[in-house]
Amino acid sequence: MSTDYQQARAALGVRLRELRESCPTGKLTGPQLAARLGCVHSKIYKLENGNQTATAEDVRAWAGATGHPEATAELLARLAGFESHIRSWRRQLASGHFPVQQSWNAEVARSKVLHIWEEAVIAGMLQTAEYARHVFIRYAEFQQSKPDADEAVRARMKRQEWLYESGKKLHVLMWEAALHALICPPSVLAAQLDRLAGVIGMDSVSLGIVPLGAPLKLAPANGFCVLDDRLAITEDWHAELWLDDAHNVATYMKVWNTLRDSAVYGTEAQNVISRARRSLCSP
Repeated sequence: MSTDYQQARAALGVRLRELRESCPTGKLTGPQLAARLGCVHSKIYKLENGNQTATAEDVRAWAGATGHPEATAELLARLAGFESHIRSWRRQLASGHFPVQQSWNAEVARSKVLHIWEEAVIAGMLQTAEYARHVFIRYAEFQQSKPDADEAVRARMKRQEWLYESGKKLHVLMWEAALHALICPPSVLAAQLDRLAGVIGMDSVSLGIVPLGAPLKLAPANGFCVLDDRLAITEDWHAELWLDDAHNVATYMKVWNTLRDSAVYGTEAQNVISRARRSLCSP
């Protein structure tokens, strides 16, 4: 969890404590407030100490139970401020992958240039529908989220129309390992690799592959996307991070440019893809 997120959550906790201690009818103890909220009293201290993330429902109930309903809007604004940057998968996927893809579609639609790094899977902007379907199914199983692969695939395929719009440019870097990851049946991966080979030479796409044996200036790590120079989005197992401050965006672009130094393009990239394709046919 980022330091900024921790600080914002701790600050919200301090504000929650202030509201509890300034209840108009007299200072409330943790157990007293817990009784009003119908929760265990340990939750009160976890929220106030910044050890648990409040939900919108939590802060609305807190404001009412402490006699400060006027503080609801402030608390919700504080919550939105840091939840917009750290988007937990548990909350995002409560309604399935489709809404997440819609959020991505909206951000990509207003972008002109994308820089993407992927170390484990084929970049979503270049996925085939069947490959994407298997990715969504695997993650839905892991996260135990709503199984809506068909809707999510349609949204991801819709996003790829961006590639054919005038003035758009996609810069993708992928580690060769992503070309071999069998997150789908071999036949689906074979078709996906054919798709990758086919985008080399497209005016709107620049595809670089970092071979497994290439010297690296940085160890390959989590995939990420930088949209223009305004937003960097990266994923971890617990959450998706949306980073819009200039320093973080610049850091991710520095990572991308450093990894690019190890990449091959054009015919050399075609050769790496072809090697991965042939390996699927090996006994």
